[in-house]
Parts: sequence; structure tokens; C-alpha cells
Amino acid sequence: MSVNLEVKGMLARLLATEDIVVEHKKVKTAFFNVHTRVLTLPLWEKASNNVYDLLVAHECGHSIYTPDEDWLEEHKIPQQFVNIVEDARVEKLMKRKYAGLAKTFFNGYKKLHEDDFFSIVDEDVSTMNLADRANLYFKVGNFISLDFNAEEMGIVNLIAATETFADALVAAKQLYNYCKKEKQEKESQEDQGDFQSPSNEIKETPDSSSEQEEDSDNSQPQQTTETGDTSGDQVCQSFIQQEEPEVRTAENLEDKIRELTNNDGCENVYVQIPQVNLDSVIAKNFDVHKEIDACFKFQQDNRPEEKLFENVDQQFKKFKVSAQKEVNYLVKEFECRKAADSYARASTARTGVLDTARLHSYKFTEDLFKKVTIIPDGKNHGLVFVLDWSGSMQNVLADTCKQLFNLIWFCKKTSIPFEVYAFTNEWRRGEYDYETGKFGPADRTPHYEKKEGLLQVEEGFSLLNLLTSKVSQSVLEHQILNIWRLASCFGNTYTCGYTHPSRLCLSGTPLNEALISLHQILPKFQKENNLQKVQCIVLTDGEASHIPYHVEVKRSFDKETYMGVHHVHSERTFLRDRKLGTTYKFGYGYHEFSDVFLRNLKDKFPSINFIGIRVLPGRDAHRFINLYHSCSDKNYVKIQNDWKKLKSFTITNSGYDAYFGISSSALSEESEFEVAEDATKAQIKSAFVKSLKTKKLNKKVLGEFISLVA
Repeated sequence: MSVNLEVKGMLARLLATEDIVVEHKKVKTAFFNVHTRVLTLPLWEKASNNVYDLLVAHECGHSIYTPDEDWLEEHKIPQQFVNIVEDARVEKLMKRKYAGLAKTFFNGYKKLHEDDFFSIVDEDVSTMNLADRANLYFKVGNFISLDFNAEEMGIVNLIAATETFADALVAAKQLYNYCKKEKQEKESQEDQGDFQSPSNEIKETPDSSSEQEEDSDNSQPQQTTETGDTSGDQVCQSFIQQEEPEVRTAENLEDKIRELTNNDGCENVYVQIPQVNLDSVIAKNFDVHKEIDACFKFQQDNRPEEKLFENVDQQFKKFKVSAQKEVNYLVKEFECRKAADSYARASTARTGVLDTARLHSYKFTEDLFKKVTIIPDGKNHGLVFVLDWSGSMQNVLADTCKQLFNLIWFCKKTSIPFEVYAFTNEWRRGEYDYETGKFGPADRTPHYEKKEGLLQVEEGFSLLNLLTSKVSQSVLEHQILNIWRLASCFGNTYTCGYTHPSRLCLSGTPLNEALISLHQILPKFQKENNLQKVQCIVLTDGEASHIPYHVEVKRSFDKETYMGVHHVHSERTFLRDRKLGTTYKFGYGYHEFSDVFLRNLKDKFPSINFIGIRVLPGRDAHRFINLYHSCSDKNYVKIQNDWKKLKSFTITNSGYDAYFGISSSALSEESEFEVAEDATKAQIKSAFVKSLKTKKLNKKVLGEFISLVA
């Protein structure tokens, strides 16, 4: 059967009622480390669902009720006998704690009995020792008939009555002593009937006796007892070795359960997210724009006769004017939804003061008091933007920034704090000196302390704090213009007339590293601004590749271990969050890998919405839709129709709360209705339809966005 290990791990944590760590690994038996609070479960992939739940519940019982004690020194009892009593005790306590587990244990042991996990089909149960029969009684006693004499029943009742581990040790000792005594008596009876002295055997076979005497003359002297009878000594030693009783049913069950495990394929690996140093990861807003300003100033100073930025700045002014309609629409929608939410939470109460206007109706109604309506204050909002600064964004970055600027101006008008970060691999290579044309020393400050099992965050990774609400209005407008110039430069590299700063050139796609950094960024942003509701918006055009995890490696030419990295094997690698006590299985696809980080973020910050905005060329839309919806999916046709009609769609089954797909060509179209003076009717109609489509697209996307934000 296909086992959902994450679900079984969650079951174990719920049953344990504590934040234990659950690991599924290629081990023979389950065990619980009472110090690290790690429950390791075998890969019981051949087990039925009832059996799997039974085994998980059983191990959780030990994690709750079996104490961390070294009892072997004080109590000389074989481990098997203690296990029998302790198993019965913890299962009784688990069924008492969780009433629903009684059915799970019943169905699980029924399945184990039907599959003969105790190996008793061809055995006469009545001939087994008390330990075996007691083990069967407490596990599968509902399905077989067992008989006990009065003394045995007393021990069984003692086991059933155990409440503490100390009680279990007392009962285990009595069980062990009884079985030991029983075995000794049985073997004594067998020896009395079968044992014959060696001297009689010699008298009956004189020929062999003479041969033995000849052999003894040529052999070394033997170590004998006082009577000189070495054969008797060997019999005594054999008797002593066989004197210890065994519990065969427990051994059989353990062996059969081992057969349920899947030992094929790779070992499960559990990795964790590192806690990054934000001072190292984030390039400060002031430093970023200092670099941009220095680059642009250097180019303009060296070419004073050319107006390098005149054309691109004029385009920005035109865009800003046209964008005010969308911004105002956003503000209006936001205020309406916020007001509606406030009134929905409004409450009306009596004041205790008589309403004189109602006194005339005292014969007909008792409601004569004035009322007051209490409208609670709105929630404090904040937005964090994560912008893709990778090479594949070159042709769509300008259109993506248009959407970003609309949202930034919306935040500014509604006094919502915001931060904009762009992920890159280029910033840390060192500050560029435009006078000498050389880079300064590269920044090698580690982002985190490397440890085995931690996911790797590349040394060159950085988050550029491009825009922030902490600066004044004039500074913000200047910084937005800087980003506009950069985006225009990337999209028109050979025609714009100026170049971008080398440290801000487009790079790889460290999206996953950015998602890891949000674990520190989001709570800090929320605390600094005293926010109740935060939205995190990721603007990107594609997926990021898998990132490796750290492993300690001992190389033949090194004296000490080396901290290397190992690529994630999607089938057997899990992300583990020890604070939440959750695990997430990585998928095969790039988008599934990032979705794991998003799911973890959503679990860790349930009050934060995570919104994705994907800018798509027309040729990539169908491939992107197919990542989340197959052709047989009922939502597939609707999404395809939305794309054809509106050039946009919304995906709701990804790692994001909502993932918007928007056509890059539709974003680049102007929404203004402009035609030439001598335009024909057909040209006027075409321009009008085009304008309506663009406005419809903007309003749909922005409306859905506001419904999440408000």
C-alpha cells in the first residue's frame, strides 16, 4: 500500500501530545529516544492501514508512559518479560486516554492474527509457557481460546492491573520467576526419565571402553569433577544454559513486523531550514540606491552632451499618470471591503438609558432603551514583496515592475507599510569603484552556521531592499524611478543608451533561498510595524532549482571531516520543522520543491497570506497551468477559458494562497483609448475593444488581490 508518512507522523505527534520529532527510516524496529524526543519509525510500507496505526499508537504509548530509567542494574529480569508487561500497560493506558484507539488496536491485532504474525497456527497454545500465553492474551486474546490455572490467572490479573512502570517491573519479575520455575520442573522431569549414567553405557559396550582407554592414554589429561565424571559436568553445564525461559511469540511477532518494512531504495533524509543572519543576507536600501545613483551619475558626467535618461524618464511620467486609475480603484476597493468587514463585526447593545421617543409605545413593547452600535477598528495591514531579479526576467521585468509600482502607490495612499526585496546572486561580489574600474573585496560573511542536515544557502545570495515605506515620499519616488530605469535597461539593452550597475545585473533564481529568509523577515517586519495582518507577494516568471543540504564527509586526504553538500533526493527527503513538529516531503518538480517551503511558511505564519504573481509569455501559459491542473481536472477548462478571454487566471491549489498568472503582453498594452484624428470606424472600434480588455484584466486581477489583502 502507499503510505502517507507525513500523515502517520502527524498521527504520532497528536497521540504523543507533545512536540516530538518523528522520523521514518530504514530501521528494523521502532524506537524512541527519550533524551532528544525523536521517535524513529521503520518504513512499514507493506503494512495495512490498521496495522500501521496500531504500531504507531503502540510506540507513542511508550513515548508517553515508559520512563527514562536504567532498571537493569537493580532488577535482574530479561528484557522480553518486561516488554510483555509494559506493552500491556501502555496499550491499556493509551486506550484509556484515547477511546477511539480501542477499535484501532482490535482491528490491527485481528489482522496480525489472521496473517499468523505470532506463528501459532501449527502450535498447541496450551503447551506454551505462561509468558507466551500472557502475551497472546493481551494482544490477540479476543480471537483465540486460552486457559490459565489459578496461580497463572493471578499473575495475568497482576499484569492487567499495572498502572506505573514500577508496577510493571513487579509483575514482570513474578512472570519471569514463574516461567523459570516451570521450565526447571519440566526439564527435571524429562532428565529423570531419559538420563542414564555414562558408566552403565561403558559396561554394555566393552569394546568401545577399551578403545576409549587406549585413546585416553595418548590424550591430554581432562579436567574432571571430584568423582572424575566429565560427562556429568557437561550435562550440568548444558542444563544451566537451557534453564533460561524464552518468549517465542514475542520473537515471532518482532520478526514478522520486520518483514513489513521496505528496505529498498534510498534512506530517508530529514533536512532543516537554517536561521540566516539578516544583516548578512539583506543589502540595505540606502546602499542599493547609492550604487545605482553612482552608476547613473558616472555615465551622465562622462557624457554631458547626451540626455541619457530623458526618454526613459518621460515614459515613467506617462505611466505614473495612467496608473493612477488603477491605484484609485485599488484604494476604493480596499476601503469598501475594509468598511464592510468592520460593519460585519459591529455589535449593537442597550445603553440602559430610556429613549423618550419610544415611551408612547410602552404598552406594546419592552424595548424602550437607547441602543449603541460599536464598530471595531480596522486591522493594521502590511505588505512584503519578493521580486525575481533573475536573467529570465529580462523581457518581462518592466511589465512586472508596473504591477509592483501600482501596489506600492496603493500602499502609500492607504498608509500601509511595505518592503520590497529582490533576490540575486550578484550583490556580494564587492563594491564597484567607478573611478578605478575595479571591484572591492567580496563579502564573505557567512549567512549562517553550517551544520549537518541544514539546507544550503549559497554564499553569494542576497536580498536587495529596493523599496521601503520608511523613506520620505520624494526619496521613494526617486527610488522607483531608479528601478524603472533599470528595468527599461534590461529590456532594451542595445538601445537604451546607458548601462546598469554590475552588482545589480540579473543573475540566477535563488527563490528558495529567499523563501528561507522569510522565516526571519516576516516576524521582524510584523513586530516593527505592530501589524495584525501581513501579505507576502512574490513576483516571478519561473521556478527555482533544488538546493542541496549539508553533510559531514570524511575524505581520505583530510585528517578531519569536511562539511560538504548532497543533492536532495525528492523521493526520500523531507523538510522537518522541529518547532512545529511537522515534516514535508519534497516533490520531483521544481515548483513542488518551492511549494514545500511555502506550505511550511503558511503553517508557521497562519495569519499571513502568500500571494504569487506569475508574469507569463503566451507560449508558457499552458505549461504553467499543467503544473497544477491536468486535462481531466474540472477546473482546467475554466482556467483555460479565463486565459483566452482575460489573459489571466488564478490557481488556488499551489503553495500560495492564490497564484495569479498574468499575460506579459497584456500588461504591456496601454489602457488609454487613443486613436488618430483620421481613424476609420474599424480602427476606433478596435482601439476601444482593446482598451476595455486591458481595463477588464487589470480590474479582475486587482480585485482578486484586494479580496485577499483587505
